[in-house]
Amino acid sequence: MKLDHATIATPHLDTMRDFLCNIASLTIGPRPAFSFDGLWLYHDDKAVIHLIKTKTEVPPVKSSRIDHIAFRVESIAQWEALIVKLADSGIEHRTTALPDNSELQLFAIPVPGVVIEFVTVNTASA
Repeated sequence: MKLDHATIATPHLDTMRDFLCNIASLTIGPRPAFSFDGLWLYHDDKAVIHLIKTKTEVPPVKSSRIDHIAFRVESIAQWEALIVKLADSGIEHRTTALPDNSELQLFAIPVPGVVIEFVTVNTASA
């Protein structure tokens, strides 16, 4: 078994699309003709993020809440470029390291209620 996709429900559809396409390098791809507004975002020809436009910040009572999703960044050059993109975009973010210092984490908040994590190996700890 493997993870298929994550869904983000938000009234800030355009902002989330811009963040995930411009910062996380996902691309917009085909989506079935649902009766509600949304987008499917792809990585390597796979729809990994489903965005759903909502009317409110608060999820419906029947909905569960996932704290955040994370993307693995493969190189320190990509990591540094990511930090520059976030700073240039004015997106709130913070960085930290795991307690054993083996990996770096970056948490970004592109819209209220949505946290996206990026993680990479801490080459300085090797």
